[in-house]
Amino acid sequence: MTTDIKVKAPKRKKSASLDKRKARGGWLFVLPFVIGFILIYLPIVIDSIRYSFYTIKVLAGGGFELIPAGWNNYNEALFVNPDFVETLIQGLGDMVFDIPMILIFSLFMAVLLNQKMAGRAVFRAIFFIPVIISTGIVGTIEAQNTAGDYMESAEGIDDGSGTSTASEIVSAMDVEAMFSGMAVGQGLVEYVTTAINNIYDIVNRSGVQMLIFLAGLQSISPAIYESVQIDGATSWETFWKITFPMISPMILVNAVYTIIDSFTAESNVVMSFISGIYQQANGNVVSSAMSWMYFLIVIAIIAIVAAVFSAFVFYQRRD
Repeated sequence: MTTDIKVKAPKRKKSASLDKRKARGGWLFVLPFVIGFILIYLPIVIDSIRYSFYTIKVLAGGGFELIPAGWNNYNEALFVNPDFVETLIQGLGDMVFDIPMILIFSLFMAVLLNQKMAGRAVFRAIFFIPVIISTGIVGTIEAQNTAGDYMESAEGIDDGSGTSTASEIVSAMDVEAMFSGMAVGQGLVEYVTTAINNIYDIVNRSGVQMLIFLAGLQSISPAIYESVQIDGATSWETFWKITFPMISPMILVNAVYTIIDSFTAESNVVMSFISGIYQQANGNVVSSAMSWMYFLIVIAIIAIVAAVFSAFVFYQRRD
């Protein structure tokens, strides 16, 4: 007589999926920033919002008193101060010019530096050097560079005609002559002229975007390029139908990064204006109101850009 003995298999512990483990790793990575933000920056942010609805009265014996002011500080920033709205419009106009030029230049250089050539690592380092030297104390020294200010002034280099050519590499007349055989409008001529004359600033602000584009280009499988070459696709077709769609997520990331970087740079006219208002007597509460209006405008622009770009972003499926 035989008896069947049933042996229960040991229960296997459910292991977390790879996506969940990556998510936990990501939260662990940003945890120091989250803790620092909650303990240090969040109280400052709350105080800044609160001060924008108050006026400060300095007491004779020392200290100050907060007097509720409602929306008066916001009303003063928008309708009483004649320069804030004008400066804000100027800052938005600079952004409309800067963002496309930085993205186009960084993408162009990333495509070039992704090619197989001798000294490729050296060239990548050269183009990233401006990012390093433009931060911290070096950036402060550069911002106070008297020689640079002199070169950009009207007394820089005289070409013999009584006018300076130090601050302009090309003029609108030169670009117009180059485009004389094309049906190009004056607006495009001025745009190209401004871009060439501001090439130094564009190169300085394109290093991080260039690295992000390089990372995206190197993540594209070489097998895709080999297959399109077998099909007889030209380099132009390969770029627009393979490379450009594959790095479109990086374009969105760089667009958002460039907008934030442009709006928070020390050279930004709006930031400089708000900082100047803060230094004035009783101007710190008005500057708080200006800062929060500026912040909301930046958030709205980022949301619009992200929504527009997301409609054209291609995400490669891994399954």
